[in-house]
Amino acid sequence: MSMFTDRESFKELFVQKLKVVHGKELKEATRLELYKTLALMVREIIMESWMDTRRQYQSHGVKEVYYFSLEFMMGRFLENNLINLGIVDICRDGLGDLGLDLFDIVKEEPDAGLGNGGLGRLAACFLDSMASQAMPGHGMGVRYKYGLFEQRIKDGYQVELPEYWLREGNVWEKRRSDETVEIRFGGEIKEEDDKDGKTFYSHEGGEVVRAVPYDTPVVGYLNNTVNNLRLWHAEAAETEVCETLGCYRRVVEYRHSLESITQLLYPDDTDYEGKELRLRQQYFLVSAGLQDIVRRHRKQYGTLENLHHKIAIHINDTHPVLTIPELMRIFLDEEEMEWEKAWEITTSTVSYTNHTIMVEALEVWPVDIFRPLLPRIYFIVEEINRRFCAKLLEKYPENPEKAAEMAIIGEGEVRMAHLAVVGSHSVNGVARLHTEILKQREMNSFYRLYPEKFNNKTNGITHRFWLLKSNPYLAQLVNQVIGPEWIRNPRELSRLEDYAGDNAFQEQVYQVKCRNKVNLARLIKEKKGLTVDVDSVFDVHVKRLHPYKRQLLKVMHIMHLYNLLQEDPGLDITPRTFIFGAKAFPHFELAKCIIKLINTVADKVNRDKKINDKLKVVFLENYRVSLASRIFPAADLSEQISTASKEASGTGNMKFMLNGALTIGTMDGANVEIAELVGKDNIFIFGLTAEQVLHYQKYGGYNALKLYDSDPRIKLILDQLVNGFLPAPRDEFFMIREHLLDHHDEFFVLRDFASYVETQQKVAEIYQEKERWRKKCIHNIARAGYFSSDLTIQNYAAEIWNIEPFFVKNR
Repeated sequence: MSMFTDRESFKELFVQKLKVVHGKELKEATRLELYKTLALMVREIIMESWMDTRRQYQSHGVKEVYYFSLEFMMGRFLENNLINLGIVDICRDGLGDLGLDLFDIVKEEPDAGLGNGGLGRLAACFLDSMASQAMPGHGMGVRYKYGLFEQRIKDGYQVELPEYWLREGNVWEKRRSDETVEIRFGGEIKEEDDKDGKTFYSHEGGEVVRAVPYDTPVVGYLNNTVNNLRLWHAEAAETEVCETLGCYRRVVEYRHSLESITQLLYPDDTDYEGKELRLRQQYFLVSAGLQDIVRRHRKQYGTLENLHHKIAIHINDTHPVLTIPELMRIFLDEEEMEWEKAWEITTSTVSYTNHTIMVEALEVWPVDIFRPLLPRIYFIVEEINRRFCAKLLEKYPENPEKAAEMAIIGEGEVRMAHLAVVGSHSVNGVARLHTEILKQREMNSFYRLYPEKFNNKTNGITHRFWLLKSNPYLAQLVNQVIGPEWIRNPRELSRLEDYAGDNAFQEQVYQVKCRNKVNLARLIKEKKGLTVDVDSVFDVHVKRLHPYKRQLLKVMHIMHLYNLLQEDPGLDITPRTFIFGAKAFPHFELAKCIIKLINTVADKVNRDKKINDKLKVVFLENYRVSLASRIFPAADLSEQISTASKEASGTGNMKFMLNGALTIGTMDGANVEIAELVGKDNIFIFGLTAEQVLHYQKYGGYNALKLYDSDPRIKLILDQLVNGFLPAPRDEFFMIREHLLDHHDEFFVLRDFASYVETQQKVAEIYQEKERWRKKCIHNIARAGYFSSDLTIQNYAAEIWNIEPFFVKNR
C-alpha cells in the first residue's frame, strides 16, 4: 500500500517531494512546508485505497450509511492517518535521520474548525470506527470557513476571533466542483393539476445557492478501507446573480450574504437574522447531502424505490432533521411517488440520535421564519403534521389535548424533535439513564405511541485516537504487558485487571502518568508562564461552558480550599493543580461571566505566596482536540459533575478513564455505567441522583437561600463574589450570585456543594495512599474498552442501520 517500505526509501522520497512541491532544500524549508510535504506523501498513499473503497462499494452494491451532523470535531489528520496506515514508525525514524522531529511537524497542522464539543467529537470517533470496522459509512457536514471561533483570554475575559483554520489551505480535502448541486431558498410554490387531477408543485423565484462538495478521506486501521467525509461549501450562483443585480458592488454584497451560510458554526441566533441563518445552514446541509445521495443512487440503480434497502441516513441530533421533509420533497416532486410510498421509504431510511433533554436544545423554529424561507418544505411538514395529528385523534378520541401536545407544528413553531421521532424508524438515546428519561418522562407520549422505535446506544470513543495516538507511553506499556491485540479488540484491555495489584506494573503506570504530567506542566509554563507542581493532583474540568456542567461548583470548591488556607496557611492539604478548558457561546453572558470568574480566582490564588503553592488554577484557552490530547493523559482526577439527569452521556469521562484518571461525578449520563463497570470503590460519586433532581423540578421543595443562610462556607463564598474580596469590580460577578440565589439555583450547585466537598476530601486522602490510588487507576483503564466506539458502531450497524462489514481488497 505504501510508496515507501523502510526509512531509507522514505527519506529519499521526502527530500524529493519537498523539492518538487516547495522548490527548497531540506535546510531551507519552514516547518509548515515540512508538514505539507509529509501530508502530501501520506495523501498519495491513501488515494488508491480511497478510490478502491468507493469502486468496490458500488460494484458489490453494499448498503451504506450516511451520518449527517453539523459538527465533525476531527482535530488533526496527519498523525491519526500515520497510525491507521501503520507507517508512523517509518516516518518518525526517517525524519529523525534527517534531523527532524515528527511531533514538531505534526503540530503545524491546525485543528479542523468543524466542531465545538462532544457532539462533534462523537461524530469524528464514529467515522474512525466505521472505517476501522470496515463498515460502509460516510459523513455529511458543512465546510465552515471560520469554525466556531478561536478563543483568546484577555484580562480574564473570553474574546472571540475568527478561526482561520483554512488560511494555509487544507492538504486533506479534494474539491469536487463537478458534483455541485443547487439549493433554493424563498420564492413561491406553484400548483398545477394534470388531466388526471394529480397535483404537481414547482418552486419558482427566490435565491439559488451552489453547494460545492469537498471530500476528506477517513482511513480505517490497517484494513484498506478509506471512507469519505463530504463537507459542503456555499457559493453564489454567479450567472443568476450577475443577471439579477447587474452592479458589481451589489453582486459582491449579495454573494457574501449567500456564502455566509458556511462561514461560521452556530451563528448567533438571538435575533431574527441569526435564526434565519441557522435554519438556512441546516437546510443547506440536508438538501445538498440528499441531492448527492439520490443522484448517486439513481445513477447506480435507476430507481429510488429501493433506497431504504441500500442507504441508511442517520441524523446526529435535531440539526439535520430537515432530512425528513427534504427526502419527501424529492420523492414527491421529482419522482412523482404517492405520499404513502414516499413516507414508507423515508421513515425506513432515516434514524435519529437524541443528545439532550435540555429544553433549550430541543430545537423549534418560528413558523414566520420557516414558511417564507422554505415554502415547499413547510408545506410538506404541514402535511406530515396533519396526518400525524389525525392519527393521534383517532387513537386518543377522548383526549384531543394529546394531539396539541405532540403536534409537530404548534403555538406558531415547528418542533424539530417531534418531527425527528415521527419521521424516523429509530430513536436512540446516548446512555442508559438518558434513554430511560426520554422514554419515561421527556418523550413518554411518543414512547407510548412508538415503543418499538426507542433504543439505547451508549456513546463511545475511539481508543486508537485517545490512547494509541494521545498517550503513546501508556500504549507502549499496555503492549508490553498484554500485547497489541487491544488495538483491534478493545475488550482485551480487561486483561490489565490481572495486573492491578502488581506493584511493578503500578510503578510503571505511575511513571507514565508522571511523564505526561511533566509534558503538560511544560505546556502550562509556555502558555501561561505558571509553574505547577507535577506531584500535585491534576484536577481537570474541560468541556463546553454551560451552567449544568457546573464549572461553578468546581470554582466554589477552589474558593473553599483557599479560604481554609487563608485561615491557616500551614494547613496540611493535598496540593492541587486545577485545570480548566472551555468555550462559552459568544451570546451566553452567564457562561462568559463564569470564565471571567475562573480567571479571576486563578489570579487571586496563583499570586498568593502565603499558601505555599498548595493550590494553582489554570485556564487553558482555546480548548480543542489537539489540546485535549495533551490534557487527558496527564489528568489525575476527571471532573464529571453535571447536574444529575442533565448530561445525556458525556464522552470526556470515557477519555479520562482510558488514560488512567479517576472520576469524581454525579450519577448522570454514562457515569452511571462507568460506576457499574469499575465498581463504586473505583469512582467517587456524590450529589443528588437523577430521580431526586427530577422530583425537585416537578414538586419543588428546594430553597437555595436557606442553604446560603445555613452553611457558612456557602455564604462566605457567595459574599466574596461581590464584596471586593476578588480582584475585580464588586458588580463583576453579581450575575452569578443572582443566578444561584435569586434564580433558585436551577442546577443545584449549592445543594450538591457539601456532598462534593466531602467527596473531594476522600479524593485527597486516597491520593496519598499511592498503591491504592494506582490500583484504582489500572481498574479504570482495564474497563475502558467497554466504551470503545468500535463496539458502539457495531451495535448501530446491526440494530439500526442494518449494514455489514465489507472488506476492501487491495489491488
